[in-house]
Amino acid sequence: MARALILLLGLLAVSGCGQPEPQTYRQQLFAFGTLIDITLYDVDATQAREAIQAIDAMYQRQHRDWHAWQKGQLTALNQAIADGQSMAIDPALITLLRMGQRFERDSGGLFNPAIGKLLQLWGFQRDEVQGPPPPAQAIEKLLAAAPSSLQLHIEGTTVSSDNPAVQLDFGGFAKGYSVGMAVALLEQRGIENLIVNAGGDLCLRGRHGDRPWRIGIRNPGDDPAGRGVLASIELDKPVCVFTSGDYERFYVHAGKRYHHILDPRSGYPARGSTSVTVLAADPALADAAATALFVAGPDGWQAVAERMGIHDVLLMDEHGVAHVTPWLAERLHFEQQPTAIEIVQLNR
Repeated sequence: MARALILLLGLLAVSGCGQPEPQTYRQQLFAFGTLIDITLYDVDATQAREAIQAIDAMYQRQHRDWHAWQKGQLTALNQAIADGQSMAIDPALITLLRMGQRFERDSGGLFNPAIGKLLQLWGFQRDEVQGPPPPAQAIEKLLAAAPSSLQLHIEGTTVSSDNPAVQLDFGGFAKGYSVGMAVALLEQRGIENLIVNAGGDLCLRGRHGDRPWRIGIRNPGDDPAGRGVLASIELDKPVCVFTSGDYERFYVHAGKRYHHILDPRSGYPARGSTSVTVLAADPALADAAATALFVAGPDGWQAVAERMGIHDVLLMDEHGVAHVTPWLAERLHFEQQPTAIEIVQLNR
């Protein structure tokens, strides 16, 4: 729970201080190893409670079926693939498989949901990671096997792969997909003004009374005491905001820091970026793209963003330079000034 509370600071709704207004309903859930904060404005309390109960039940099912490291449908599928067997799975999981394939294809392989064995080799499947880094030979062996979600064979609801090195982990986009499902459930119940914030990654709709929602983006700086809000933005359009940062899960070994965002090309933590924030209508896409752009780094993210259909990005590089697209640059208010600000125009 402590880790989730820290992650909640990554990108937080800062709609006001003090006690919630009478028309504001707020409740916290816990799923996917993350604290999920749901804020609803101008809503009946009974209506809100019933909707959030339905979301909680949905999240618990998803956590069970989609978790890559606890016993469930996805771990059973991974074992079947390792054994060279096919397996029939739930249609909802098929949807995730196809989504992951699309994200891998569109990102040029920089987002790869089939490198679960590599994550496991580094120990990042555990809540507490201490190191040391895995042997270079073990990393090279996994890279040589070249696991990819594009090697999955899907026939109806039956899945197989010819590559036993494929091990699926949907942690890079399943949270975004589930946040989108929660928003859809709330909207179906007539709730129009809301934020669903899953560990700092969120979707919002409507407004907070007579003002927009105000969102803060976490400072990814190295000094924990200096962290806090890097920049804030006011939003009153339907949008989702997702961030990948090297501060989320990491360990230090022999004076070197190793974080959990692995580059599928090298097998090592991606270098060059400290955080990437993406705004998009599709939360699963925003989730996956934040990872892919982080891996692409300051020199390669623009091309990947264009291929994935992403238009609004803030990338902080390891030198403290903010690389930001024009629409976002006009609206961001930097609470802590970057080393420099580079405005980047993407092709649409």
